[in-house]
Amino acid sequence: MTIRTARPDRVQHFPPRMHCLKKLEAIVVEMQDLKNGVKGSEQKLNVTTIPHVIAGKDIIAWIANKMKTPTEEAHVFCTMLVAYGYIYPLQNHKKLVMCNDTSLYRFQTPYFWPTQKWVADDSDYAIYLAKRNIRKKGMLEPYEQAHYNHLHKWLNHKWDFIVMQATEQYKAGKERKKPDRVVFDCQERAYWILNRPPRRTHSAIDCGPEHLFDPNADEKISFDQYRRMNIFYQQAIMRSKVKSSVSLGALVKYITTYKTHDPFLAPCLPSNPWQTDNDSYWNLNTRRVEIPTKMRVERWSFSLFELLTDLRGRDDFKVFLKKEFSGENLAFWEAAEVLKWGTASSMPSKAETIFKTFLAPGAPRWINIDGRTMGLTVKGLDHPHRYVLEAAQTHVFLLMKKDTFFRYLKSPVYKDMQKKALNPEAHNFSPAQLEQNAQNRSLGIHPIILWQQEEEENAKAAAASAPIDVKAMMSKIDRK
Repeated sequence: MTIRTARPDRVQHFPPRMHCLKKLEAIVVEMQDLKNGVKGSEQKLNVTTIPHVIAGKDIIAWIANKMKTPTEEAHVFCTMLVAYGYIYPLQNHKKLVMCNDTSLYRFQTPYFWPTQKWVADDSDYAIYLAKRNIRKKGMLEPYEQAHYNHLHKWLNHKWDFIVMQATEQYKAGKERKKPDRVVFDCQERAYWILNRPPRRTHSAIDCGPEHLFDPNADEKISFDQYRRMNIFYQQAIMRSKVKSSVSLGALVKYITTYKTHDPFLAPCLPSNPWQTDNDSYWNLNTRRVEIPTKMRVERWSFSLFELLTDLRGRDDFKVFLKKEFSGENLAFWEAAEVLKWGTASSMPSKAETIFKTFLAPGAPRWINIDGRTMGLTVKGLDHPHRYVLEAAQTHVFLLMKKDTFFRYLKSPVYKDMQKKALNPEAHNFSPAQLEQNAQNRSLGIHPIILWQQEEEENAKAAAASAPIDVKAMMSKIDRK
């Protein structure tokens, strides 16, 4: 099956969908085979005997046996057949799903299949509602009554014709046998439930068969459509492309790298606290733990983003930069993050501080960025916002990624941390120990308290690194 690329003047091409529906129809036809199909029987619905009725569990069992699939997949496939209108429920007609029980279903007549060319027109729907209104003596369902009132206003100019057609169809239906009349009513109702569903409900045929695109049909394309197609194809040609082998290789590399760090694929060491009620894992992986685990230190080497995201890894990176006297880039990156996630009221003051510290001529921690980026950043600081430092921050991040990060991985600072890192052994708790852990479970520290503790630590660190005011210190000693 050939899938065509989307054109700019159409949302989607539908030939693939038409082919899929044709395959579904072939399966439905096979299901109705008298010898090898689903066995149906006569069932009483209220007081009327309905022929060729099948149970939901029989349909699912036939599909599972025919396609050699599990019952769950067969259940989903049968629900798709109901959603597209090839099978309809007899009892709960609003519920377009297949139930794996004794719920009753019938095969829809091919006249109402989605691949037929007759369009679900508003006039036809109005005739159907008018006919139901006559039969039910004005007692329509709420969503049908809402549609009926809307169509009455919309098609008021030909409502007499609609009522006349509905009356004639109602009279013709009364001449049929009662089982045939009930079956046709169920088929028609199933069709309109699918094509005019109740409000706030989803239908598998929302786009409607009228939007099917026939590639063999002659189509007149306007000059504007040709122009839009030309622009679309030019952009597609100029767009950078990656070979599938390259993209698949990158995906395999990512999965191989993160496989042992995925909590769904690898166990937590020493144990999963949610299962064992033992908080050793959390204690070993606090945000600023003194000695991290080997898994955590190994993750720092994956990328600079992983290193900076982990606060403990960022602290270790700061130690390395301090020894190399090149900590201004990381300090600027952190200041940009604070500005990005800070409050709106503090932005002007923070932006001014960042400019004086890192960007102004002769700044104490001046950063080396190219002139174009510097010009854009300084110009944007006249009206500061959250992302005013985005270009400069990205430039600094790339500088650290290309040079400083790889030197850090080869430095004694990182190698010493690898040697010191902990490698906890897995816990093997017995059922009695697990029960004891559950009984000794204690309340954890509230996140707000943890945040306050981190703020206090940051304030202490800032105070320790700030220059000492000798006059203020001497006056404080004199007062004492």
